[in-house]
Formats: sequence, structure tokens, C-alpha cells
Amino acid sequence: MYGYIRAYKPELRFREYDVYHACYCGLCEALHRQYGTAACWTLSYDMTFLILLLTGLYEPEEQEERCRCTAHPFRKQIHLQSEVTSYAADMSILLYHDKCMDDWMDERKISRRAAAGVLHHGYQLAQKKYPEKAKRIAAQLDVLHAMEKAGETNPELPAGCFGTLLGELFVWKDDVWEKDLQDVGFYLGKFIYLLDAYDDLEHDRKKGCYNPLLGLSVSDPAFHQTCEQLLQMMMASCASAFERLPILKYDEILRNILYAGVWTQFYQRKKKYERQENDHGSI
Repeated sequence: MYGYIRAYKPELRFREYDVYHACYCGLCEALHRQYGTAACWTLSYDMTFLILLLTGLYEPEEQEERCRCTAHPFRKQIHLQSEVTSYAADMSILLYHDKCMDDWMDERKISRRAAAGVLHHGYQLAQKKYPEKAKRIAAQLDVLHAMEKAGETNPELPAGCFGTLLGELFVWKDDVWEKDLQDVGFYLGKFIYLLDAYDDLEHDRKKGCYNPLLGLSVSDPAFHQTCEQLLQMMMASCASAFERLPILKYDEILRNILYAGVWTQFYQRKKKYERQENDHGSI
């Protein structure tokens, strides 16, 4: 995915970081085991958050082991896995493949088309396991592509489309927690989409690529504040939905991510833009 939903490491305890890293490594191993080496391209901290969220809520039995891998051939790493890890690996493949195809249609990036081709067999396997989710993900990306092609200037609309998509991924079971999980995914998806647009603002303006935030007045002194307020609204709604869930396991790691980690990239990019504006007068 995008890699924005990650922990703020300076505020994690050592044991919390070990768990966080072990879930990340566990996802990598699951992708490799279920879909092959190339599937590890889809590894992301965003899906690691999903693993922590669903594990914290449902508390499935976890298996912990120490093993070496291609990324760490000399030192054994702790891997944490459960049935949630397997589910996250399936969703990673579905989302990454469709996102690659969307990027190919948008910008004709050969590398993205090639990546989708390499993962096509794995995509078919995941599609068979979750046919309804695969259809809904593909349908939302089609709508999103149409909005971007039409040059939609209201950032809430394409962001909402991606939020609906992510909300679908966050629902693991049809139960009493479905709506709250869907809300967490929906608002987190909107946050990710808008943050990615903010992150790519300079590149998209120069290359003439679609970016919903370019519909706002970039020259407005309050532009960055407006973007920050949009993101704050998304995360406030996401956090509200999260707090409705009865999560005790891994709750401190999840709160670290939601209340601190997700903002790291934004404030780094904001500082860069402000330095550029001070030096050159514009982004």
C-alpha cells in the first residue's frame, strides 16, 4: 500500500517494538509462503496495523518462532503469525495487484504493469478465496480511476472512494464489530489517500498528474493548515471508531500508531514545503 500507517518508534517500549516488528516479519513470511517471493513486494506497515487491530480485537491463537530469512540471513528474527496474518496476506495481494493496474491505467507505468503480471497467479488464488471482496475492491478502484480521469476537484470524493475500499478490507468477519471496523478502515483510507496526495503535491504539479489537492489554492497562506485540518478530521473519526472496539491486547501499540505514528510523514513533508516556500516563494 502506502506505508503511512506505522508506529512512532521513539514512544514504543522495547517489548512493544518487538511485537510490532514480529508481526511485520510474520506478514512477510506469510506472503512468501502463500504466494511466493515476489509477493513480498506487497509487504507494508499498513497491513501490519490491520494485523494488530484484528488480533487485538479477536485474540486468535498466535504462533511465535525465530527464523532467518532473505532480508535477515545472519540473525534470526521473531515471527508472530495467526489466521489474521494469513488474511492480511490475502488482502495485500488483492489490493496491491489492483493498485498496480490502476497506476498503469493512470500513468502507463511499465513497472507497475509488470508487477501486476508477476503477481497475477497469486491474485487469482486470493480472488478465489475472497470473490466478493475482490469484486468490491476492483469496483471501488474503477470508480476512483474514473474520478481521477475526470479531474475531480473535491478531494473528499476520491478519498471517500478509497476509504470505502479500505473499509471493506478491515472487515474480517460478519459480526457485531463489522460496522466499527468498517469505519476505522473508511476514515483511515481517506486519511491515507489525502496524505498521499499531499506527499505527492510537488511531483504531481510539475508532471501534470492528477492530484485532488491541486484544486485548492496552493498559493493560499492557509493551504497547509487546511490540509492538516482535513487530515485531523479523518483521524478523529478513525480514532473514535477505534475506541468503540473492546481492544486490550496490543492497544498501546495501536494507539501509538493512530495518535502519533500516522503524523510523522505529514509533518516531515510540511516542513519541507515550508522551507521551499521560504526559499522560492512557492511549492
